[in-house]
Amino acid sequence: MLNIFLDLTWRNPIFMAVALTIIWFMPGILAKRLAEKRYNAAKADKQAKAIAKLYPKEMD
Repeated sequence: MLNIFLDLTWRNPIFMAVALTIIWFMPGILAKRLAEKRYNAAKADKQAKAIAKLYPKEMD
């Protein structure tokens, strides 16, 4: 029974199209999110440094 179910699922064209689409695009989506997080962190760090230059801490 399980073998028949798996065989029917594997040979289903809609299932295969969805599976291949997910396999094809998922690495790109994950890489984009990672790059976006790094870009936003670098942007926030650069902004914090620019603000720190405008308002230097007073020396005692």
